[in-house]
Amino acid sequence: MSKPVVATASLAGCFGCHMSVLDIDERILTLIDLVEFNKSPIDDIKTFTKQCDIGIIEGGCCNSENVENLRLFRKHCKILIALGECAIMGGLPAMRNGIPVKECLEEAYLNCPTVDDGIIPNDDELPMILDRVYPLHEIVKIDYYLPGCPPMADLIWNALVALLEGKPLDLPYEVVKFD
Repeated sequence: MSKPVVATASLAGCFGCHMSVLDIDERILTLIDLVEFNKSPIDDIKTFTKQCDIGIIEGGCCNSENVENLRLFRKHCKILIALGECAIMGGLPAMRNGIPVKECLEEAYLNCPTVDDGIIPNDDELPMILDRVYPLHEIVKIDYYLPGCPPMADLIWNALVALLEGKPLDLPYEVVKFD
């Protein structure tokens, strides 16, 4: 019997949510027995090689590449989970949402005291910066939201095991944090 397939990705964020996945400690060995990872930094598979049962995405969408990756996850995953504050509300990257993109680029590449060449990157191969950072649900349908910055490892573990066993998510207050 084949194992359920899980994919994970990080978009605009700090990768802290993936660190929380690793914080399930020795249960990672049980997880490896329960699932097969596909397209994930956990196994370093960079492209989808099959349809996945569960996709877990951290981070918001700040550029065209993030949007493309998110849409690929929606297309290839039966269940899609927004993991962490950046995925759910934009998080810290969304602090730029009140500032025009032109002003952000000028501050980062022209006016910052640590910059000395004064060139704003402009190449067709670079992803296009969006007008603001978007939470995932504004781009694609999200099936579950796991809050936290980062979410607690027990929250991720409980949710993933419940989904794998086809049970309702039983997430006690102690494992959910909203900061």
